[in-house]
Amino acid sequence: MKKVLASIVAALVAMSFSAVVFAAEVATPAADAAAPAVEKKEVKKAKKVKKAKKVKKAKKAKKEIKAKKEMKEMEMKKEEAAPAAK
Repeated sequence: MKKVLASIVAALVAMSFSAVVFAAEVATPAADAAAPAVEKKEVKKAKKVKKAKKVKKAKKAKKEIKAKKEMKEMEMKKEEAAPAAK
C-alpha cells in the first residue's frame, strides 16, 4: 500500500512540476514577441533623431552659403566703389 501511495504522490508531483515548466515556456515566447515591438519604436526614434540632425545640418549649410554670397557681394561693392574713389 505504501508503494502505491508513493507512486501516486510521485506522479502528482511530476504532473504539477511539468505544468509549471510548461506554463513558464508558454509565457516566454509571448514576452519575446513583445520585445521586438519595443525595439522597433526605439529604432523609429533613432531615425527621427537622425533626420532632425540632417535637417539641422542642411539649414546650417544653407546659412553658410548665404553668408558667403553676402560676403562676396560686399567685396564686389567695395571693389566697385574703390575705383570710383581713385
